[in-house]
Amino acid sequence: MKNIAFIFVFVALCLCSCHNNKADVRTITEEMAYEGVNNYCHSAYDWSAAKDNPDIMYLQMGEETDSDYQVVFRSYTGAFVHFYVDKKSGTTRMVEKVPSLNVEEEAGTINIFDYLKEQDK
Repeated sequence: MKNIAFIFVFVALCLCSCHNNKADVRTITEEMAYEGVNNYCHSAYDWSAAKDNPDIMYLQMGEETDSDYQVVFRSYTGAFVHFYVDKKSGTTRMVEKVPSLNVEEEAGTINIFDYLKEQDK
């Protein structure tokens, strides 16, 4: 009976440790951060205003830290949405900034994995 309990505990520990290693496989690259935010922005915002003038709406990479990538979306209204993509979890915090009005506010979060193609996940 002791052996069965030992085997059960051993298998449970192995399964738990395998699950923790899965997070390492899902590390976000700079390209994945850009692609995910690009896909999100094209689904969430109306890009028709930029049809004849693509310079009024764009997406570009911002600063990178040890823990996240920053991707910046510029709207035709002059507002900027800064996406802070966590490199390990994919959780993406959005901060909207309107420089002309000196306004900055949290705009929510998304999971970048929800906006990546299947082969990137």
